[in-house]
Amino acid sequence: MKKIGLFPGSFDPFTKGHEVVVSKALNLFDEVIIAIGVNSKKTYLFDLDKRIKHIESLFINSSNVRVVSYQKLTVEFCEEIGANFIIRGLRDSKDFEFEKSIAHMNLEISNIETVFLLTAQKYGAINSSIVREIYKNNASIEVFVTNSNLLV
Repeated sequence: MKKIGLFPGSFDPFTKGHEVVVSKALNLFDEVIIAIGVNSKKTYLFDLDKRIKHIESLFINSSNVRVVSYQKLTVEFCEEIGANFIIRGLRDSKDFEFEKSIAHMNLEISNIETVFLLTAQKYGAINSSIVREIYKNNASIEVFVTNSNLLV
């Protein structure tokens, strides 16, 4: 059976910390699907198509990585595409406590396991909200986001 991991998020933007999580996941799964969740009630800084193209550019040489968008419960999307696992990146214990509750709920309603992967320690302080604020204030985000020029 093919092991498919789904890495969901808004990825607004996809940071170097996210890249580390995907790289680690590629050692565990036959295929990693990076899934950009779309919430019509949420306002995003970076355009969905640009986020998809940006992430695809980072994994252009990885045939076992796909980038898609979706608009439903993550577990429903996993079932629809045959993903066996949800991948979640962790920076610290606060991330773990938050993600643990969601993982338990997802398991209860779907039997889809969540796999937690730590990002590299040097990227532990990076989060997309702070990166967006830096960008909004006209500062460079290249130190936090590979190929950030593809987002604008």
